[in-house]
Amino acid sequence: MHIDFHDQTRTVPTEYIDLLQRLILFSAEKEGVSREAEISISFVDNKDIQELNRNYRQQDKITDVISFALQETVDGEMDICSEDDDFPLVLGDIVISIDRAKEQAKAYNHSLERELGFLTVHGFLHLLGYDHMNTDEEKIMFQKQERILEEFGLER
Repeated sequence: MHIDFHDQTRTVPTEYIDLLQRLILFSAEKEGVSREAEISISFVDNKDIQELNRNYRQQDKITDVISFALQETVDGEMDICSEDDDFPLVLGDIVISIDRAKEQAKAYNHSLERELGFLTVHGFLHLLGYDHMNTDEEKIMFQKQERILEEFGLER
């Protein structure tokens, strides 16, 4: 699996990026995602994620993570390529606010590594089509997140 990391804040230590890469690979294996899949993970500040949230989700507020799934289609939209194409499966982009991750790690009294791991898995599951728009979806997604983090060794 190919993972592109972009640290726009220039504050994320290399060892955190290595940890998150291993976590994504672990999560992808658990979910049966192709080794040819591609994603990007960007680290931004609160100002930038608020702008993304306002422009793409019409919510003018800071959030912790936003996912842009490229495999989702809406009614009337055509598939970009067929299953027979020899192109890699591009899942999409995850954007994480480092500022918000630090705030939440402190508020939840756990490490920044744990918070970044949680946000990364959360964003990754959104790329795979999981959501939490209702109670049933939320239960499935959140149980999956916790199981992945626990099995990986990033418990609270």
